[in-house]
Amino acid sequence: MKPLTKAVRDYLTMRRGLGFKLVRHETALREFLLFLEQKRSAAITVKLALEWATRHENQKPYEWAARLSIVRGFTRHWSATDPSTEIPALGLLPHRPPRARPYFYSKLEIQQLLKAAKMRPSVDPLRPWTYYCLFGLLAVTGLRLGEALQLQTENMDWSEGILTIKGAKFGKSRLVPLHRSTCAVLADYVKRRDRRFGTRPRTGLSL
Repeated sequence: MKPLTKAVRDYLTMRRGLGFKLVRHETALREFLLFLEQKRSAAITVKLALEWATRHENQKPYEWAARLSIVRGFTRHWSATDPSTEIPALGLLPHRPPRARPYFYSKLEIQQLLKAAKMRPSVDPLRPWTYYCLFGLLAVTGLRLGEALQLQTENMDWSEGILTIKGAKFGKSRLVPLHRSTCAVLADYVKRRDRRFGTRPRTGLSL
């Protein structure tokens, strides 16, 4: 199994170098290699890939399809080295996760949400302001939730009113201009945060 273990490591390194995060892939592929070892098989076959992908009966069909898709991506890569590798066909498990129906908040609903966030009871006096600042920033910038949560003080150019979003989709960075009213809210939050914790380095939403 050593060649396959190294192949998985090289495959993940290559894909991540192209900007893919592959959050679930490493764990899934390690689990798949352990499954092959238990089956005493050094070769990847469609039958084994299907058996592994669907082995957890409590999972939903779209989760089985996602697991098989992870193996499919690796087998495409590995088949160039080992031609005996079988690649699961597209559509073999055609299930897809149910798509959430988008909901567009009205201006009034956003105002009510921000008011409720600021009035939220908490033993930590900063927490309501954190939610208020977070929800407001998401509403006016369209940032992804993960991007907003990872913001650091150095990401903000106060003189120009521009946020630098680092490590966005595909590992790229981008600039987000902010209205002066948004900058004022962020600056107020920074003062409240520093009064609460001081100016020592922090991680996550530390604007």
